[in-house]
Amino acid sequence: MSSLSAPYLHDEATAHEFVESVLWPNGAICLHCGGAERVTKVKANPEKRIRVGLWRCGDCKKQFTVKVGTIFEDSKVKMHLWVQAIVLMTASKKGISSHQLHRTLGVTYKTAWFMEHRIREAMRSGALAPFGAGGGAVEVDETFIGHDRTIKPKGEKKGRGYHHKHKVLSLVDRDTKQVRSMVVDDLKSETLAPILRENIAKEARLMTDEASQYKPIGPEFAEHGVVRHGAGEYVRSDDKTIHTNTIEGYFSIFKRGMKGVYQHCGKQHLHRYVAEFEFRYNNRIANGVDDQGRARLALAGAVGKRLTYARPD
Repeated sequence: MSSLSAPYLHDEATAHEFVESVLWPNGAICLHCGGAERVTKVKANPEKRIRVGLWRCGDCKKQFTVKVGTIFEDSKVKMHLWVQAIVLMTASKKGISSHQLHRTLGVTYKTAWFMEHRIREAMRSGALAPFGAGGGAVEVDETFIGHDRTIKPKGEKKGRGYHHKHKVLSLVDRDTKQVRSMVVDDLKSETLAPILRENIAKEARLMTDEASQYKPIGPEFAEHGVVRHGAGEYVRSDDKTIHTNTIEGYFSIFKRGMKGVYQHCGKQHLHRYVAEFEFRYNNRIANGVDDQGRARLALAGAVGKRLTYARPD
């Protein structure tokens, strides 16, 4: 049976039940007063305009649905279409464009674009645990993507180099197989050093290329392994563990998706695209997460994360 034939992807009532099972694993909770003892489900009745998935709290006498306080709140899009969008975005290794999504779901392009940004918001983890705890290796590198119009406005000659491009810094923990990325304004040592201090444990083995911005911060860790890409070195001959090949592999997926699928991205939205690729990489088959599990994790992250058309950044 196809993974896209599941009942919750096509029936509105079943979709609500599926979302409720993920967000309320211990049963329905009133989203107004927090009560759980006297919560009852209201039977849907289209003739009386009683919508699917409606609940009533006997304590505060208010009604609510599982959408309240999530990325789905105030959305007129059917819940089963929301779940379809989550499944498609989490199962597509390099993403799915808003144009493709609007054709697949039968919604407008504007709606599909906004749905994708809400789902990306749900994918943002906000994890703070430092990488490399216990002395593990952490690879750090940066990549450049797109055209930062805050530096070079439209129509102005771009020129050579990377100064006019968006800059993304990423870290990979080899032991946990997790990646953490952030958009940065520049690649100066004074900009990157605080980021590395906050995200990497002191006992970690830092792995970078020969870029000068990492030299001042390198001695603060247990080891700073350097490979010289400019000299054609990609793995240190005297120590095969010193390389940045893992992070380069992640960047290859990220850039193929950004260039081949999304093609254009403004700086105000880039952090959310970065979170999307980070989420799929961290929750991949190699880490024991299949497509269904990945969709459930994204759905679980929908709580407390709202975006509006008036303020989508």
